[in-house]
Formats: sequence, structure tokens, C-alpha cells
Amino acid sequence: MDLKTPYYVIDQKELDDNFRKLKNALDNHWSNSIIGYSYKTNALPWVIRHFDRLGCFAEVVSEEEYNLAKLVGVEKGKIIYNGPIKTKDTFLEAIQDGCIVNIDSQREIDWLDVLPVENRAVGIRINFDIEKMCPGQSQCPEEGGRFGFCYENGEFAKAVTALRDKNVRIAGLHLHTSSKSRGLDIYRAIAGVACKVQEEFHFDLDYIDVGGGFFGGLPTKPQFEEYMALMAEILSARFDKEQTKLIIEPGMAVIGAPIRYVTTVIDVKDTQFSRFVVTDGSRTSIDPLMSKSSYFHSYEHQGDGPILPKQIICGYTCMEHDRLFEAINEPALQPGDRIVYHKVGAYTMCLSPLFIKYFPDVYVERGGEFIKVRESWQPEEYMMKSILEE
Repeated sequence: MDLKTPYYVIDQKELDDNFRKLKNALDNHWSNSIIGYSYKTNALPWVIRHFDRLGCFAEVVSEEEYNLAKLVGVEKGKIIYNGPIKTKDTFLEAIQDGCIVNIDSQREIDWLDVLPVENRAVGIRINFDIEKMCPGQSQCPEEGGRFGFCYENGEFAKAVTALRDKNVRIAGLHLHTSSKSRGLDIYRAIAGVACKVQEEFHFDLDYIDVGGGFFGGLPTKPQFEEYMALMAEILSARFDKEQTKLIIEPGMAVIGAPIRYVTTVIDVKDTQFSRFVVTDGSRTSIDPLMSKSSYFHSYEHQGDGPILPKQIICGYTCMEHDRLFEAINEPALQPGDRIVYHKVGAYTMCLSPLFIKYFPDVYVERGGEFIKVRESWQPEEYMMKSILEE
């Protein structure tokens, strides 16, 4: 099927197989659980609706994501509301609708005053020194993480006291922490902190929310079974599997691997320094922060060509650093050849800028068929909600 490039393809079988592995791992080790799909990782409406149908909760971190969940038909109470930028109205509504709400800031504690006492139940996000526990694996080793209430300096204890003084039931702990490694040590630390805090504060918790950040779809990295087995062993020392739910909030782990991005070579040019291969895709579509040094990729050549020592693969933008990778000692690429980038489903569609070209088509591959689930944006879509002065 000759589809117009560039476009994304979601492999539904791979997506569902990947999700099933995660669900099976949870069922094997802590069946009293909830999977909350992280909207910020990829909020394509087809994707979030699909995960809703698979039984996931919607994990959202803004008013816009919260309302998007309702718009696509997520049931009341099947939303996990996290993050520091909740609005007061959606915060209060979510609690009253029975959603899982994890507070992150003092202002959210203050907002609870307007709720009837019987509705005052929230989770609380704890900030802890993950770098000390896992040296070299945290994202911010010198300055520390910025989310939640700090355990080490007493801010968490102050928040707990304030909530108890307001007759707020602390229903859960939220322990997500960002890491560079995504390794098992991170989740050993998270589970250990949950147990330590439970012992110190004598919580009677409905849930432990360990967040996301897992690997998924890469055979050389830790598998879902390893993550879940490790955490279950540690958590079971302080928590009853029948009484306390385990919540995980995967994003990249379930959506990263099943999506690929297909581009076409549109021009080849030689300079006195290099051969440049220009494509109709862009680095901004698979690596919006332009931070990666390599990408999973494959070629679809139209014919045979000579082996060239070096070809620089470039995107369509007018930025010199829109260079995706160097093909070393590989067949010459020619206009019409295709380059396919694999495992690009996370933090791409939701971060890609509307720069020079707009959002591309998205297809779902199902049983050999390609079903379009988003039309590419044209100037008409770009102009939506714009106000032009006459």
C-alpha cells in the first residue's frame, strides 16, 4: 500500500501484545491493581480511547488532559489526576466524582477546605532523594526532583499533619520518580520508600501508586515480570495485596515500541564536504527535543546502489541540525527510497511542533489493513480558533 509520506503507523497487534505482557505481569504478582495510561506520553485520541477499552484508567496532569479524557468517553472515577498544574475546579470535580487524585502542592491542600468532610480523600505525592539511593541514575542528581512533598526536609510530614488536621483521609501514596536508567534499582527504591513511610506514619492506604518509567518492548532491557516481581516482594512486607491496590502509570512502556514513522527520500546532494540525503520527515517528529544520538531505523530501497562511505540523513526543516543519523558504508539512497524509524510512539506526536509542516497522517495497522485514525493537518486546521483583524 503506497501511502503518502510522512506518516506514523501504530501496529495494533504489537501494541496489544505489549499491553498483555504488562497486564499478565501485574496479575501474576499483584492482581489487585490499576493501570493508568499516561496521556502526556501520547494523547492521540485513538490511542487513549483504545487504552480505555483495554480497561486502563486515564492518567492526566492538566485541565486539558482531564477534559480530553471526559471528551473521549472515559467513565467518571476512571481518571488518575496528578501533577502541579491542576485547576481548582477540575481538582474538586475529580475528587467528588471518585477519581484518584494525588496532591502535589500546598494550594491543593487549601482547596480541600470547600469540600464536605466525607469527600476529603486524596493521595499525596512524596519527593525523596532517589539519587542517594540510586547513585548516577536520577535525572537531576545535584538539584533533586521538583515534584511532590519532600520527605527529607520534613515538608512531607507537615503536609500529612495539615491533611489530618483538615480531616482529610490520605488514601494513597504517589511515588513516581524520573530516572535516566529506568532500571530495577529505581523500583526497588520506590517500593522501599513506600514501606518506610507506611511504617513511620501508620497509613491505612487504598493504593500505592509507583508511577511509570518502565522499559517496554526491548528484549535487552528489564521486562515487566522483573519490575512487578521485585516490587511485589518488597511491598508485601508492609501491604496486604487484598487491601491495597498497586497502581502503575505506564506511557513509553506500552506505546513507544509499536509505532513507526515512515519517510521518503526527496533529494540527494553532494557538497565539497558531504553527501546529504534530504527526506520529507524531520527529526522533530521522532525526537522533538533533539537529544538522541541514534534511532532504530530500516530502509526500503527501490533498487541497488553502490556502497558509500558516508551519507548524512536530513529532515525537511531549514534548521541545519535537523540531521537524523549518518549511514556509514551502506547502499546509496536515492529519491523515492524510504526510511522507516521504529519504536517512536512516546513523546513524539504530543511534542512535535507545528513548524514548517503540520501534523502528519496516522494509521493503525490491523490484520494487514491500514486504517487512518488522524488526517494530516492542513492550513485550515492550523487556522482553527485564530482571530484575524479586518
